[in-house]
Amino acid sequence: MHGVYNIIYVCFELHIYANIMTIFARRKDFTVKTVFIDGSAGTTGLRIRERLAAREDISLLVLPEEQRKDIAARREALNSADIAFLCLPDAAAIEAVTLVDNPHTAVIDTSTAHRTNATWAYGMPELAGKRELIAASKRIANPGCHASGFVALVAPLVAAGVLSCDVALTAFSLTGYSGGGKNMIAAYEDAARDTRLDAPRQYGLSQTHKHLPEMQALCGLSKAPLFSPIVADYYAGMEVTVPLFAEDVKGGVTAIKEVYRAVYGEGMIRYVCDDGEGGFLSAATFAGRDDMEVRVLGNEARILLVSRFDNLGKGASGAAIQNMNILLGVAENKGLVTGE
Repeated sequence: MHGVYNIIYVCFELHIYANIMTIFARRKDFTVKTVFIDGSAGTTGLRIRERLAAREDISLLVLPEEQRKDIAARREALNSADIAFLCLPDAAAIEAVTLVDNPHTAVIDTSTAHRTNATWAYGMPELAGKRELIAASKRIANPGCHASGFVALVAPLVAAGVLSCDVALTAFSLTGYSGGGKNMIAAYEDAARDTRLDAPRQYGLSQTHKHLPEMQALCGLSKAPLFSPIVADYYAGMEVTVPLFAEDVKGGVTAIKEVYRAVYGEGMIRYVCDDGEGGFLSAATFAGRDDMEVRVLGNEARILLVSRFDNLGKGASGAAIQNMNILLGVAENKGLVTGE
């Protein structure tokens, strides 16, 4: 009888072991990855850090305040991370990349520095072929906020031949003041602020806005668009509009809608076919969200392409986390906020 009990006990242990291994196999997506945010004190870095702090599959590597700008400490942190976010000015981001010599470390750069660099994957997975490139890459350039709205509207139409690559485009973009970073946020939220901040303010007046090369390159345009960004007295939210004349569109409004339906059937960008909110479209509607909507408005002669999203969400930290999720092989929208 003693031998029988031993056999039963061993079988019981093997059964428990098998169950444990099955559980671990089913929870592979919870493998903890180490993430370092270089530049975590800025608006985008802080938002990424806040979001990832609640993730059980992420271990944040945080430097003490006194080491935040120490090159040796940053080098060690960058090379110890599975994924490193660069939330830095362009020059500092370029320098940070030179510090990474661990081939295992994947870098997601939120600056302008690498967005038109052909050796980096452009981090808008909804565009044709980009999701696969992101998943296989160790260097990902996160899109700019204004550029995200413009590229989402224009790139699929040029790729489909609905718009010529030689078309002369104009665009304007409304943004909340959080897009200007800490200094602009402080200026708008100062009780004794300049009264001129009460009204919308156009900027980029020299037509040399830093997103223009990205907008042109990613859409395959032969010339940069004429672009007018406008900042207004609200915290977050963005609305990008590209006006078109019918003679510039092959196939007219119907062709545009068909392209959007085909391209934006999944992911964090959706085509919406209604005409807005009682004849209005608020630029703040998507504040606090990480998705984007695109619309086709106007009429058969004069067409308006409009995208709405959060400049801090799909325009910055939300897009960065979406790209991280793709790299990790987890659900693309994990930890993100959408309207669905």
